Amino acid sequence: MCGCCVVLVLFCLGLLSAVFLPDQSQKPQLGDAQLATNNPTLTTVSLEKPFCMFDSSLYPNRSYTIYLYVMKESASAMSSLVTDDSNKPLGSTFQQTSRGQLRPYNAAFFDVPDCAVPPRLADVRSFVHASYVLKQYLFRVGDDGTCLYDPNFLGVCNPPLAPDTTYRFKYVLVDNSEGMVKDQTLWSDPIKTRRAKLPMKIDTWPG
Repeated sequence: MCGCCVVLVLFCLGLLSAVFLPDQSQKPQLGDAQLATNNPTLTTVSLEKPFCMFDSSLYPNRSYTIYLYVMKESASAMSSLVTDDSNKPLGSTFQQTSRGQLRPYNAAFFDVPDCAVPPRLADVRSFVHASYVLKQYLFRVGDDGTCLYDPNFLGVCNPPLAPDTTYRFKYVLVDNSEGMVKDQTLWSDPIKTRRAKLPMKIDTWPG
């Protein structure tokens, strides 16, 4: 029994160490399947937050924010820029870009993840803290349906993605005091949301 426990702990340690090591490709990745199940869904994609990706661009006593941009794979490569001529981040919304069809839209912004203090293994295994830890590790694109149907909403919106549609994602590091882009990842590999099953193909047999 003890041997099994040791194997389990070593497996989890190996999994988390792989998750939080810097990604040499420097582009958003799907959340690990062991921690983000059923990913992607019909309308959401769970991405790893950019742990350690921007460490070389961070300076002491400065404040930074991560911006997340989304665009459909079918969008033109010429329109994939996320900065203006003064190197400030674009504030395009999903409405203005036809949900990413024309060019990228800003889906969210959040604090820079702390590379020195990643979520702890013990908390991942705890039912009490699991939700908090996953929120620290993952960002779920397409998780806000409220702003989609609010005609008066003017802020950054993270609306549900379209089913059976291929998207790309990008993280951008912004200096809060200057409002300037200091670094950015490459666009992610194409990631496709799931396709809805036709009603007649859904297995309803209780067995």
